[in-house]
Amino acid sequence: MPQLGADMTAGRLVEWYKKPGDAVQRGDIIAEVDTDKGAIEIEVFSSGVIERILVQPGEKVPVGTPLALIRESGEPAPAAPAPTSTRPRASPAARKAAAALGVDLEKGLVPGTGPEGTITRADVERAAALPAGSPPPPAAPAAAPEGDRQARMRQAIAAAMTRSKREIPHFYLSTTIDLHTAVTWLAAQNAERPVADRLILGVLFLKAVALALRDVPELNARWEGERAVTSDRIHLGVATFLREGGLVAPALHDADRQPLDELMRTFRDLVNRARSGALRSSELADPTITVTSLGERGVDAVFGVIYPPQVAIVGFGTVVERPWVVDQAVVARLQVTATLAADHRVTDGHRGGLFLSAVATLLQQPERL
Repeated sequence: MPQLGADMTAGRLVEWYKKPGDAVQRGDIIAEVDTDKGAIEIEVFSSGVIERILVQPGEKVPVGTPLALIRESGEPAPAAPAPTSTRPRASPAARKAAAALGVDLEKGLVPGTGPEGTITRADVERAAALPAGSPPPPAAPAAAPEGDRQARMRQAIAAAMTRSKREIPHFYLSTTIDLHTAVTWLAAQNAERPVADRLILGVLFLKAVALALRDVPELNARWEGERAVTSDRIHLGVATFLREGGLVAPALHDADRQPLDELMRTFRDLVNRARSGALRSSELADPTITVTSLGERGVDAVFGVIYPPQVAIVGFGTVVERPWVVDQAVVARLQVTATLAADHRVTDGHRGGLFLSAVATLLQQPERL
């Protein structure tokens, strides 16, 4: 069971997409897991053959629990692999009732309505009451996660943020960026594109952050044990607000290497899948820094809380028209306030200032994006 964020402690396996004996390739989607943040597709990180399923649908297990055994490519098959048990889960009372009523549980025709799909005495009695030859009763719907998902998500987020503020010595910086050149350049670019292919200003923000991290790579890191480990790949966690409440921050992988057109498509797809509950495990497990924006909410500036094990978070406020001095004249210019919250164990205000300056420079030279 992967840890899909610092606030995740357990997950419930919903469905397997593969079975023992199936070949899998690295990156294949093999299962779906339900978490406080919704249903997540689980990817496999090695190629081979599934030898055995260890966790059945409906079971909730802690992070780190093995879900399946995979024989990797090149490894010999065991001489006599142990068969996977197919004995249905049933309570002792259910088995006693099944024996008395002549109900065969081993055929798998009696759906369980107990915890994690366990067959109960009542399930057996319902099956026994059916006329001979009748189809089995419909399976009970999957048990809903305990409690309200939104409330549990809030609790999980609160736990992670409390840990962050307790353990990470935050420092905060902000800068105001003139967007006149960026907005003018963007309008010219979009004038030549069909509506479906147009870029948004937020994607320029994302690309500027990704490229600026090349100049200040210590912000693109994860805290492991007693030190920060810098990542050689830039995976931007994009804070995405969900329609039903709460938020997730899935990763835009290799954001610095994607051309703007590709980044726009990837960003749109990521947000749509986040809001429809179709994210993949790697997208929640490996962001190296988070970018958040409350511009559409009319917020001037957002000072975020670092999401462990990351060491920094970047924020953008509302784009607004304000007075700006250009060539000793006061003119109206579109501006945005960009902020940085960073871990003082990893970096300092000087380096943080260089990072924000690099973001500003890139946004004033949009052709470099």
